[in-house]
Amino acid sequence: MSAAATTSQLRRPRSGNRRDEAARLAVLHAADDLLVEHGFGALTVEAIARRAGVAKQTIYRWWPSKVEILLDTLIEDSAKRIPVPADEPTAESVRGYLRGFARFLTRDPAGKVLLALLAEAQHDPGTARSLHERWLAPRRARERAMLAGATDAGEIAPALGPDATMDALLGPIVYRALTGASIPRGLVDTLVEALLKPRAN
Repeated sequence: MSAAATTSQLRRPRSGNRRDEAARLAVLHAADDLLVEHGFGALTVEAIARRAGVAKQTIYRWWPSKVEILLDTLIEDSAKRIPVPADEPTAESVRGYLRGFARFLTRDPAGKVLLALLAEAQHDPGTARSLHERWLAPRRARERAMLAGATDAGEIAPALGPDATMDALLGPIVYRALTGASIPRGLVDTLVEALLKPRAN
């Protein structure tokens, strides 16, 4: 076998992987955009395929449903845009995380994905299970670690257990976003002061 042929064979998988990744990202972006434009009920795999410029069969080979596509979008975008503070959490980093979460829900297309999945989960057990297993539970574990780190450092003194604390902090933010209400900056400050009792400067 010639060196040229060997080189050609070695290059094919890398080229294919690049094409697959480009198609995958195109599908995620298409699903995100179409959800914002038309809502969850009108979102179809056929429409996603047309917008992304890929075959419908390609989508079904990678994802069993539109819910799983949206979950991949949510997982990737939220990891980039609202990472949970992990290094030496402070009262201010927790406050910043909550403010970022509020912006994510009200201004970011991926925030609309989360709201749509939360709404769909209320009457579809499969969506509820996937959302919990793939996004809610892993993120909650990181949020617990954030609170534990800030508590151990003496930065905060939560009035409740970690899960109840995060529910009480995030619940009002999610509720206002679900109902289309604005999220005033003072809401986050009030929640932090009431529930975390951050250390006085």
